Amino acid sequence: MKFRWLPAPSQPLLAGKLAAELQISPLLAQCLVNRGFSEPAAIGNFLKPRLKNLADPFRLPNMAAAVERLLLAHRQAEPLVIFGDYDVDGVTSTTLLLEVLRRLGWSADAYLPNRLDEGYGLSRDGVENCLKKFPVKLLLAVDCGSTAVDTIAWLHGQGVEVIVLDHHQVSDPPPAAVALVNPQLSGDIQNFQELCSAGLAFKLAHALVKRGRETGLPGAAEFDLRPLLDLVALGTIADLVPLTGENRILVTAGLEKLNATARPGIIALKAVAQSPEILGMHDVGFQLAPRLNASGRLETAEQSLQLLLATNLAEATPLAQNLDARNRERQTIERGITDEAAGAVRAKFNPQTDFVIVEGRLLWHIGVVGIVASRVLQEFYRPTIILGGDAGNWRGSGRSIAGFDLAAALRECDDLLLRHGGHAMAAGLSIAPDRVDQFRARLNDLARRALKPEDLQPPLRLDAEVGLAEITLDSLDELEQLKPTGMGNPAVQFCALKLAHKKPLQRMGANKQHVKLWVTDGAVTHEAVWWNAGDGSLPVGKFDLAFAPSVNEFNGRRNVQLKVLDCRAA
Repeated sequence: MKFRWLPAPSQPLLAGKLAAELQISPLLAQCLVNRGFSEPAAIGNFLKPRLKNLADPFRLPNMAAAVERLLLAHRQAEPLVIFGDYDVDGVTSTTLLLEVLRRLGWSADAYLPNRLDEGYGLSRDGVENCLKKFPVKLLLAVDCGSTAVDTIAWLHGQGVEVIVLDHHQVSDPPPAAVALVNPQLSGDIQNFQELCSAGLAFKLAHALVKRGRETGLPGAAEFDLRPLLDLVALGTIADLVPLTGENRILVTAGLEKLNATARPGIIALKAVAQSPEILGMHDVGFQLAPRLNASGRLETAEQSLQLLLATNLAEATPLAQNLDARNRERQTIERGITDEAAGAVRAKFNPQTDFVIVEGRLLWHIGVVGIVASRVLQEFYRPTIILGGDAGNWRGSGRSIAGFDLAAALRECDDLLLRHGGHAMAAGLSIAPDRVDQFRARLNDLARRALKPEDLQPPLRLDAEVGLAEITLDSLDELEQLKPTGMGNPAVQFCALKLAHKKPLQRMGANKQHVKLWVTDGAVTHEAVWWNAGDGSLPVGKFDLAFAPSVNEFNGRRNVQLKVLDCRAA
């Protein structure tokens, strides 16, 4: 599938001005302009993220009310339970708060729902089972609860007060919690809007310690929050939230803590994943996070919680090994369903009329439908919902593309659904199987009104058109300052025009699916690698190349290497 090239508009005057003021290259300055920066002070904070620049946690909506209720529980020796979620964000948030509350003297336990039996979020079944195990009068819902109007009303009727700490979209009307701490309620977009629940858990911990120091809470004066940042980085990277604002600060510091962690569970997890000594974003997102997610996808995330709470390697190692085995099991299930789903779509897909893909089958495992939706979306580039379950109730997960707010679309289908919630780009739902065809038709109608034909071609964002002479080891070292990259702060991508082959390309890999090229603009030549190029059309004659620049290190030598993203005739 060819990409739609979207080069950022060149702004040489602004980039040149910033380059001169900040003593950086025009190329780095242009990349910063592309990311919305125009002021030297803001750029300085971005390039050097520091924990001291985190905002006061009490600026979050209802944070003060949450802290006061928790301190009341502390004074009255009132036990509480944390009701978390089964993904990495939910598990890391739950772990962090359990550690903090217990160390500061609260009587706290945790409950993670069973994906298959209790469903998503703060469900009635989930809280009933939670209260049977932990009969408390104070429940802290983490990474869920923002739309649980009925469940929280039922809990209130049982004499149970609820604090919600969550980042998902809030229902209208919102649930009647004692405190609903959710950045979606705030106009303070710059600082808080993009925090996931792991970040919010850190903010709550910060608020508790801050207020605790003011009120003489035992242990608060000497409490060090920084060792908790390994959990914050794990949850934030895994949840794919934008790495801007406070998330950038938390992940930058958190990666340092992950690489120096003394937490036995993470040490054991790194060992079974055979992670490199120094973890980067990719290692966390594609090695650690899937293993932590594996148990929650297939059943309950209890083992992931036990792993992160483990106090020694003897306890942590078998838990990590089991999660590794569950992850392999998850991969096998996922591959089978992906093959079935993609095959079913290929058999009937019409790119002119199919703006949304909705595919379901009895007994498809609901724990992996979100990953399958992502895989199907990659192939067809359409908003995709994959459903599975039993004969009476299908549960599904969806992934979207830019320009189509999936959570808003599900609200437009409220009369067809049993439950739904999520974000613009990812959402979950429950539906009766006999409503699926009607649901698919309505979603497609909504998408046809919202999306233009060009929206259905995957975009390729490019930071600048460059000459190959601009891509040097020094310039790449300077561009490293943009890291950590991810959602909201994408990795750098460039294009170079009117290139030619310096020498014949070389096929690599067991199946010769990769291609190495040597490309030149007449003055400079760089090595380029096109991973999984397959048997597709390769550039001939003069061509334009879109690429991500990188440094290849081999046998102690460093050289520039271009990772090919796409090519076209010059």
